[in-house]
Parts: sequence; C-alpha cells; structure tokens
Amino acid sequence: MTQIVKRAESLGAQVARVLRQRIVRGDLAPGTRITEEALAEEFDVSRGPIRDALTQLSFENLVEVQRPRGVYITGLTKDDVDQLYSLRGALEQLALSRAMRVDDASRWAPMAAAVGRMGAAADAGDHAAFVTADLDFHSQIYALADHPRLEGAWSQYLPTFAALLEVTINHDEDLHESSGDHFTLMDVMRTGTPAEASAVLAAHLNGARDRMLAEISDRV
Repeated sequence: MTQIVKRAESLGAQVARVLRQRIVRGDLAPGTRITEEALAEEFDVSRGPIRDALTQLSFENLVEVQRPRGVYITGLTKDDVDQLYSLRGALEQLALSRAMRVDDASRWAPMAAAVGRMGAAADAGDHAAFVTADLDFHSQIYALADHPRLEGAWSQYLPTFAALLEVTINHDEDLHESSGDHFTLMDVMRTGTPAEASAVLAAHLNGARDRMLAEISDRV
C-alpha cells in the first residue's frame, strides 16, 4: 500500500514520523532490514527525503544504517525507555524549576489553554487531539523556562515522545484522569513549592515510563 505524504510539509519529517510510529508500536521488529529503494517506492518520494528520515531515526537510535548492506531496525528496549525518560526527567525538572519563577499570568495562558483542550478531548474521546494538547502542555514548561538551549534539547526528542505517547494513550478509554493530572501539575506549579511541583512531575513521568515498559513487556 502506497503511503501518501503532504507536499507542503517536510517530506523527510513525515516519513520519519510514520516509520517512528511503526517502530515504537512494534510493527517493525528489531533486526528487520529496510531499504531506501523500498521506502521510496512505498512513500512515492525520491531517496533524498528517505535519507533525511533515516538520518533522523538513526540519531534517535531507532535504526542502524549499515551501508551498503541496508538499514536495520534497532527498536526500543526497556533500557532505551529508561534512558529516554531519565533524560526527559532531568530536562523537564530543570525547565520546571525555571518556569516557576515566572509571575506574569499572561505567560501561563498557553499552558492553561492546553489543559482546556485536553479536557475537551477527554470529553470527546479524541485521542489524537489529546496527544497534541498533552505535548503542547509540556512544551510550554520549556517555553516558560526562558532557556533556548534547554528548549532545543526537548525539541530534538519531542518526536520520539510523541510516538511513545500515541502508543500508551490509546490504551485509555477514559482520558479524564490524565487530563486531571495535567491540571494538578499546572496548579502546583503556580501555587505550590518547587519541591511539591517536582514530586508531582516526577510521579507523572514515572507513570508514563512504566506504561511504556508494560507495553514492551506485553510484546514478549
């Protein structure tokens, strides 16, 4: 089946997104060999975007490029998930500590809007909209931190965490609990102590990690 991509967007980024989702879902198992030729035919694009996509996925350690033999799926192990979430925890805790210094209420409006969209998505049972709002919420923590390099580090790994979230969130029939967790985190960031906010964030990220670890265990 030919995959259709939107020409108005980066073709390489779109191909990477589709392949990333397949790898994180387990549709492409570790050790599977893929080729530029086959991917170019499937996505109906030239090899340039395919190479761009594979370069990005290689950076994310999801594939291993072994030219001229081909490209092999690395996949996600439990250790990979632990590494990803320990890295995210370190980044996000720093971002949170800096974000809590912001007193200007108008700068918190985008985060509040993201929480509102999560609530609406939960009411509608719209998982895709929930994922978008969830990732926007966490991105706002980095935006509030006023630390461009820190925000840049998050942006590098954002596509990977988007794919992880898409896998785990689809197991939730009711999204209201997750929506409420984000409201609680925002509230404690605005009104609580740094230690309280740090604990809430740690519990939130640890829960996400554990859900992904369970997903991988179920594949064995």
